[in-house]
Amino acid sequence: MLTANELALLEAIRDSGSLSRAAVKLGRAPSSVSHAARQLEERFDALLFDRRRYRLQLTPAGQLLADEAARLMLDVSRLTQRVKQVASGWEDRLHIVSDEILEFELISPLIHAFDRLNSGVSLRLTHEVLGGTWEALREGRADLIVGATNEPQSMPNLQWAELGAMEWLFAVSPRHPLAKLKPPLRQDQIQQHRAVVVADTSRTSAARGYGRVGGQAVLAVPSMRAKILAQRDGLGVGWLPRHRVASLLARGELVEKATETPREPNLLYLAWRGGHEGRALQWWREQLRQPTMAAALMRGIDVG
Repeated sequence: MLTANELALLEAIRDSGSLSRAAVKLGRAPSSVSHAARQLEERFDALLFDRRRYRLQLTPAGQLLADEAARLMLDVSRLTQRVKQVASGWEDRLHIVSDEILEFELISPLIHAFDRLNSGVSLRLTHEVLGGTWEALREGRADLIVGATNEPQSMPNLQWAELGAMEWLFAVSPRHPLAKLKPPLRQDQIQQHRAVVVADTSRTSAARGYGRVGGQAVLAVPSMRAKILAQRDGLGVGWLPRHRVASLLARGELVEKATETPREPNLLYLAWRGGHEGRALQWWREQLRQPTMAAALMRGIDVG
């Protein structure tokens, strides 16, 4: 590892092209700089400076040493900063996993606000669906999960809070056969037609899908937006978040149908593991639980 003075020497000679100008740049006598250059070559037992030309240059070995030393110095500087960051209570990194039902656009303003704290914390935001969201927290792939559905699952040191309730409606394309039937729709009528579901990303437990009738054919799609568009296009039927399809309903591109068995609103949760909460996790928890933010997450973004 080079010292800061040795790295400065290499950079000064590379930039100035002469020992005398390097000496001026470093504020040292030319003889001192020349002696330091020879000591550096002896230390590495390699020719680091090409003295044959009018302009003093680094040899390929000297260039390699300068580049790698600069990289190492930067790594050390970053490591020093990260150590200070963690010592002051900030995490090194924070992994937030949201259920896919929540749109990234709604969380984006919080990232801007968090950046303004200059905490140095590296953020990673990904999404899962249904059981996959809880699974990410249980398996340590998430520090914080947002928008998880169903009741909080049993796991060590689990902490959680309710974000709010998401309302649903049963909707079909106006061209779909169910659109012509008199409501309320019976389960046996719905069962005859394919359901569109967002695919559960759980890796270890049986995949789940909301609103399916036993024995019903299924079209699994990757996102809630894809589900909405698939139902708009008549590819299947199912339950959709009310606020996200308001425009499609108003334009008649989807038709709401009452059913004999209505779907209750879904409670969505914020959850994390207690016992090692850093300042970043605390900040995100507080921001996501603000009434205006929680309400925006429940409303979502109108697909239409």
